[in-house]
Amino acid sequence: MSPPAPLTIAIAQIATGVGDISANTRRIINAIHTARDREGADLVVFPELAVTGYPPDDLLLRRDFLAAAEAAVAEVAAASTGITTVVGVPLGYGGGVWNAAVVLAEGERRAVSHKRRLPSYSVFDDNRHFTAGHAPCLFTCAGRRLAVTICEDLWATGPVAEAAAAGAEAVVNINASPFHAGKPEEREAVALARGAETGLPIFYANAVGGQDDVVYDGASFAVDAAGRVAARAPFMEEAVTVWRLHPDGSVTGPLPALPEAIPSVYAALVRATRDYVRRNGFEEVVLGLSGGIDSVLVAAVAADALGPERVQAVMMPTRYTASRSLEDARKAVDLLGIDYRVVEIEPLFQGYLDVLAPWFEGRPVDVTEENLQSRIRGNLLMALSNKFGRMLLATGNKSELAVGYATLYGDMCGGFAPLKDVYKTDVYRLAEYRNCLSPAVPPSVIERAPTAELRHDQRDEDSLPPYPVLDGILSLYMEDDRSEREIVERGFDPAVVERVVGMLYRNEYKRRQAAPGVKVTRRAFGRDRRYPITSGWRGAASSESQERERNA
Repeated sequence: MSPPAPLTIAIAQIATGVGDISANTRRIINAIHTARDREGADLVVFPELAVTGYPPDDLLLRRDFLAAAEAAVAEVAAASTGITTVVGVPLGYGGGVWNAAVVLAEGERRAVSHKRRLPSYSVFDDNRHFTAGHAPCLFTCAGRRLAVTICEDLWATGPVAEAAAAGAEAVVNINASPFHAGKPEEREAVALARGAETGLPIFYANAVGGQDDVVYDGASFAVDAAGRVAARAPFMEEAVTVWRLHPDGSVTGPLPALPEAIPSVYAALVRATRDYVRRNGFEEVVLGLSGGIDSVLVAAVAADALGPERVQAVMMPTRYTASRSLEDARKAVDLLGIDYRVVEIEPLFQGYLDVLAPWFEGRPVDVTEENLQSRIRGNLLMALSNKFGRMLLATGNKSELAVGYATLYGDMCGGFAPLKDVYKTDVYRLAEYRNCLSPAVPPSVIERAPTAELRHDQRDEDSLPPYPVLDGILSLYMEDDRSEREIVERGFDPAVVERVVGMLYRNEYKRRQAAPGVKVTRRAFGRDRRYPITSGWRGAASSESQERERNA
């Protein structure tokens, strides 16, 4: 008697757009055809809410949206002949909305799994929209009993253990798990823990692609019965990847390595920028190029995301712009092959000063005059964006945004901010990594002390602590939730800690008006970190609490 045949499982790691149900459905059906006709798969598995994209947010409150999702499931079911399909979709009935995985075969709905653990932390808000499931879901495919769980269900011990007790031979877990540095390794560790508790192989199917302020990295994987990561799908790429589950619980399939932290972040920035720009109806971008490391890195990301022919960089010098900045900008655009224009804004700047002179008479020059330059640049860039249909990319980083070292309606203008969740110290690491791929960021840009060039001989450290100090404090306070006292105990100067935390709270109003940008750390601004604008809480009271910070 011949041994049982392995179960062939195709993981359809696809990029679906929120609300684009028709396009998502076509993508799903095409992947079904690929899995069945080219790969001979018994089972094809799609990510969480693949039909609608994730997260749909308050689209889930619309009955017409839910009806369209139901109709799409019928189309997918009709395509599911000769293969079993597991696909994520929101289902509305019985007075609730369920985050569901439907099992389809031979044109029929064979089983439905409801997500049981509804996360409401970080970027997730499932409790706002969904009703929780309460029981395991099992189905049979090619003679094997499989369980279906959804995303967060894997992070708790109950759902997988209950599936094992109900007789499951393996678990299929569908996900829309956003990327941050180190997240792929965290997911695999969790799956290994569930596998060790139950002895079950686990197949983890994840989404891929950018969606507003998150990016899904794919990196789907399989854990075998022996407690090993036995197979993986590509990182940051769409793919239909085939693995085989053998009768002894072993899994075979390709096992590409995961990228290290900085390469993975760079890939995330490129993918998120490409998807955000294109999904919002743009093909080209424009950005202000100062010759500094932030704008040069954004130009490199944009060129890699869209192609250099779709990137326009604009240098807008004033009396404070050093010749070195012009030289560095020229070197960068020559390396990247992007379009480059120089627009002299000194006459505009002087015109503003002349108009305002009667109002400002008798008052010293301060941040007001500095901000005029930035706002002139923002105005011109927005005009170029409007006239030529190019999305404006903001070039600021997380460190600046945290403490308000950025100008509202100036350098903060933009439709998307690729570096919004990238600390300044990581900007340097990313630039050095990008140069390992091909020359892109001139060494002179990396070596130069950071400066906004809004006054003579200006340096960022005139207004801020050194970036390694600033980033160290911000990371401990925002991402690790350490108190000021705990941060001081790590060796940071108490006065500096107090000042940085004060600036962080005072500038929430700016961040609310900032362009969206992609999450690449454990806690990003925006959906991931929700703080009031008007608040009496400032951490520790600061003697500088009434000080006017730069770019107020």
